[in-house]
Amino acid sequence: MSLPGKIETTANIATIGAAVLLSAVLIKVYLVPGLLAGKRTATQAADAAIGTSLKDRLPGIDWNRNGQTLVLAISTHCHFCTESAPFFRRLGDEAREKVKMVAVLPESIADAEQYLSSEGVHIDQVKQAPPGSIGVRGTPTMLLVDRGGIVTRVWVGKLDPQGQEQVMSTLLGRHAAGAPGRPGPASALTRPGDGLEAPARGRRG
Repeated sequence: MSLPGKIETTANIATIGAAVLLSAVLIKVYLVPGLLAGKRTATQAADAAIGTSLKDRLPGIDWNRNGQTLVLAISTHCHFCTESAPFFRRLGDEAREKVKMVAVLPESIADAEQYLSSEGVHIDQVKQAPPGSIGVRGTPTMLLVDRGGIVTRVWVGKLDPQGQEQVMSTLLGRHAAGAPGRPGPASALTRPGDGLEAPARGRRG
């Protein structure tokens, strides 16, 4: 092979090698993180499923002593939470003897308590934690937890009257709509805009 031919072949091999290397870098920088993020999102969405333990995720709560605990994952910046405040007040008034209520907010405890007080919502305990830390992808979300710290019911989003009655029936031991261990149709609101507010970018959770 002539010298010019060898040079051309070497140049072609170098070009192909550079292209392969560049492709590998682009895949690592752009494609792989996206796939991993999608996997994390899917896992996070499933984290708050029935059967999940919150004992390690929310320390400082005496689940056994509480008997049943209703965890309200809300935020002071969530307008669906504010719109749900009348129902939260009803829960505090009517279900107080049956269940302990714990509010989980990403804001400081002082801000959270001020917000709950301004809305007239009775809460037994307030915890500061981002929603994602307990497997919640949007607010408001309610988790019914047994004395072992295990989630037994999940209600997502701002509930319509039928959904609210299902929650009350479950807490008070009355016959409830929906299959055992699953939220009824009216409470299965999972998309932002359907009574569920996704955590804002830049805030914890």
